[in-house]
Amino acid sequence: MEAAFHGRKKYTTQNVMAAVDFDLRFTYVLAGWEGTAHDAVVLRDALGRENGLRVPQGKFYLVDAGYGAKPDFLSPFRGVRYHLNEWGNNPVQNEKELFNLRHSSLRTTVERAFGSLKRRFKILDDATPFFLYPTQVDIVVACCIIQNWVLNDGIDEYIIPEDEWVANITHASSSTGQAQEHAYMANLGKDLLIKCGKTDKTI
Repeated sequence: MEAAFHGRKKYTTQNVMAAVDFDLRFTYVLAGWEGTAHDAVVLRDALGRENGLRVPQGKFYLVDAGYGAKPDFLSPFRGVRYHLNEWGNNPVQNEKELFNLRHSSLRTTVERAFGSLKRRFKILDDATPFFLYPTQVDIVVACCIIQNWVLNDGIDEYIIPEDEWVANITHASSSTGQAQEHAYMANLGKDLLIKCGKTDKTI
């Protein structure tokens, strides 16, 4: 059983799924899944819970490729340039690259929220935690709650400024998910591009 908590790192980890708003606040947190659990499996669990994750009507959540494409969740196009430093001096070539560029710029908020959370609470990066696992799960949720409470008083030194944030270019890829769902969300992404215009700054 312990092996399930060993992912890419040598020590035990847990998979934490969270939703973040544009003020870096955590609006939903699901902690406790083993580190090797696939993101798509964790998302399915969150959606299936009685008081689980709910997508507001007419809205979408931006997710990374590990969650796959499904209704109400917009993932980037696979096999297409994503992070800014992947472009170099080459401009955007097509609508899929533009979509991924906009997706990346918006999802930076999530990365900054998690980065700032770990800067504030060093216990979250402890490779050899002292507490039993149920307590470790509670600690993650408690840290997110405290982070939200602190943000009520505004930005502080633990919050990474957007212009100083360096994106993590290692994002998971996934071959899971039903083909129909993926096709639906891919077409939705294209429709959003058409509605917003190729030169628009928002999606």
